[in-house]
Amino acid sequence: MKVTFLGATKMVTGSNFLVEGGGKKFLVDCGLYQGQSKIEERNNDEFDFDINEIDFMLLTHAHIDHSGRIPKLYLEGYNKPIYATKATCDLCSIMLPDSGHIQQMESEWKNKKRERRGEKPLPPIYTAEDAINSIKLFNPVSYDEIIQIDENIQLRFNDAGHMLGSSIIEIWITEDGEKKKIVFTGDLGNNDIPLLSSPTMIEKADYLVMESTYGNRLHMKNENKAELFLDIVYETIKKGGNVIIPSFAVGRTQEILYELNSIKEKRDDKEFVKKYEVLMHTPVFVDSPLAISATEIFKENDNLFDEETKQRIESGDNPLEFPGLQFTKTPEESMSLNESKIPSIIISASGMCEVGRIKHHLKHNIWNPINTVLFVGYQAPGTLGRKIVEGAKTIKLFGEEISVNARIEYIEGYSGHADQEWLLNFVYSFYEKPKHIFLVHGEEDSQMVLKQKIIENTSIPVTIPEYGETYQIDDSIKLTSKMNISKKYRPLRLEVLERMETLKEEVEDMTYIIKKDRLSEDTKDEELINLNQKIKDLEKMIVDILE
Repeated sequence: MKVTFLGATKMVTGSNFLVEGGGKKFLVDCGLYQGQSKIEERNNDEFDFDINEIDFMLLTHAHIDHSGRIPKLYLEGYNKPIYATKATCDLCSIMLPDSGHIQQMESEWKNKKRERRGEKPLPPIYTAEDAINSIKLFNPVSYDEIIQIDENIQLRFNDAGHMLGSSIIEIWITEDGEKKKIVFTGDLGNNDIPLLSSPTMIEKADYLVMESTYGNRLHMKNENKAELFLDIVYETIKKGGNVIIPSFAVGRTQEILYELNSIKEKRDDKEFVKKYEVLMHTPVFVDSPLAISATEIFKENDNLFDEETKQRIESGDNPLEFPGLQFTKTPEESMSLNESKIPSIIISASGMCEVGRIKHHLKHNIWNPINTVLFVGYQAPGTLGRKIVEGAKTIKLFGEEISVNARIEYIEGYSGHADQEWLLNFVYSFYEKPKHIFLVHGEEDSQMVLKQKIIENTSIPVTIPEYGETYQIDDSIKLTSKMNISKKYRPLRLEVLERMETLKEEVEDMTYIIKKDRLSEDTKDEELINLNQKIKDLEKMIVDILE
């Protein structure tokens, strides 16, 4: 058996693994790269395998960093089965077309720049229609069902507790009369995520490919995060401000709705009741068409909820519904939220503030100190969300520099990823421990800490693979080949040149915006003085580089 690591290596994005064994070649996940522009450019690259040789694909869950290049795969000729849980198939049917729509919008924006430079337009990675067409390849399966690919390959999907339909995949491969088992965790959930069951503990495996997103951190406990959430909302609303929650449309949004619905049961002292009543009289807007559709899919797949949630629903208390909750579907409804003077909670995608309606809400709220921007999920390096969380004083939105004066909060406990404790518990839970563990889907510092912990506590060998490395997995683990990354992903010299080209484009955009919007006869003198000083500062920075 061989495994080639083609994504999510020393980073938390772009999951993609090629497995060769039992006479077959198959993929586990085919995710989109998200984050810094130089990382996202990899989405345009050719696949590092022959699509015609792939026999089938396994998808751990619907998040775009695991599923987002499936339409590209389809567009380039892949027409074999994709196995995933029913809930994952349902969610992909809305998430992948939404991703295609984003690809089209970004392509239009980039092509306007290319047109101004006299260059030919480039097509999007894929369109919404391509994504819709790719859905026909999906084959829904159930948790715990043994799927027989052929006489040499069996597999089983187990609940990963990360999001609706997420899976830990067990794969049995028989070669030369000997059966071996490799397990791919996908993304492992916390043990206490609202709505969802805890991750399945796997009894035994020969080899384990495991995520490591929070391998060096511990999450805040549930009871603490609920109280902190309520305090943040109460303090903001009492000041007359809005609470803006950049949330992933699928998973975190539904968990926040659950928390808002159930928070009343946490405590009953007078101070808590006072805060709770303020919360319950505050309008809560879910401003994301994708989140709205996803919430309906959650309701349709309520058989996957944990026992506590099922009992709530049976008693008539649906945790995804409560007074004051409103869904905004149209752009006009979304824009009206920023015109309202009523303090509100606005939950809007994307969770890392890179695309979507959240950018408009940030533009209208992040400059005002009475408002709060509350982050509840992982923020990848290079994203706007990460910059805000790390203390950026200003951010750029729609070509405009905006001051960050709002209160910025981050409640990490809402993350859908297991923290260090639960990643280690997952390893400890094996009745027969894996012979070898590969750590993926984590930043390098997180992986190094987790690797050391695993080795210290279990003595299981651990490998942190590089992009393009192929490992022969037998009684011993052997690195058999490694792609030349320096050729595939540009060396530093070309990165500098690329940044120069990007800077040139941004200066062109700035010139266009200033001429169009900032130099009108109505512009006040103080605004012109401020603008002039900023341009002088930019000139000085350019001179400093040249010197």
